[in-house]
Amino acid sequence: MKKLYGVTIILILVLSCSSTKNTVNQSFSSSEENLILLADSLTPMRVYKITSTSDSLLLRTKSSYIKPDPNNVVLKTFVNRLFATVRDSLSMGVGIAAPQVGVLKNIIWVQRFDKENLPFEVYLNPKINTYSNKKQAVKEGCLSIPDRSDMLNSRSFSIDIEYDTIEGFHRQETVTDFTAVIFQHEIDHLSGILYLDHLEKEIKDANNNTN
Repeated sequence: MKKLYGVTIILILVLSCSSTKNTVNQSFSSSEENLILLADSLTPMRVYKITSTSDSLLLRTKSSYIKPDPNNVVLKTFVNRLFATVRDSLSMGVGIAAPQVGVLKNIIWVQRFDKENLPFEVYLNPKINTYSNKKQAVKEGCLSIPDRSDMLNSRSFSIDIEYDTIEGFHRQETVTDFTAVIFQHEIDHLSGILYLDHLEKEIKDANNNTN
C-alpha cells in the first residue's frame, strides 16, 4: 500500500511539472490568440494610441519571450497581420512592434534601409547588446503617437543586436545609421518605452547643463 502511495505521489508530481511547463511554453494568451484570429492574415490590426488610457497602459507594459515555431499557425498569422498593419495606407511606417497592436510578445518588423530593395524583415526576441558612443540626430515619429514628430539626438549610430528568426535560428549582427534608429525605437516598445521618454531626458539634461 505504501509503495502504491509513493508511486501515486510521483505521478502527481510529474503531471504537475508537465502542466506547468505547458503553461510556460504557451506562445500567446487566450485573449491575444482571439485578437489575432479575429481576421485573416492579410487584415491589418488596430494600432494602439497613447491618446487612449487603456491603450497607453498596455503600451507601457513590458513584453515577453515568444517561442520561434514555423508551424505555429497563430504566430504565422500574427506576423503577417503585423506586417499588414505597418504597410497599411493609414500607417505606412518603417517599423512596428507587437505591443502597438495589443500583443505583449517580443516581435518587431523593421524596414532595412541598409539592404538592397529596402526589405521589411521580422525579428523575434530582439535584444541590443552594445550601443555605440557615437550618436546621431534623427527626426522620429510613432504610429502610436498620432500627429507628432520630434528630433532626437541620443540614438546610437551603431548597435550590436541578437534575435531569433521565426524558423528558430539565432542571429547576431551590427546595424548602423538610420536602420539602427528603427531597431532602437521598436525594441524600446518591447520594454514599454516610447521615443518621448528619450526626448524628455534630452530636455531635462539640456536644462541641467544650462543651470
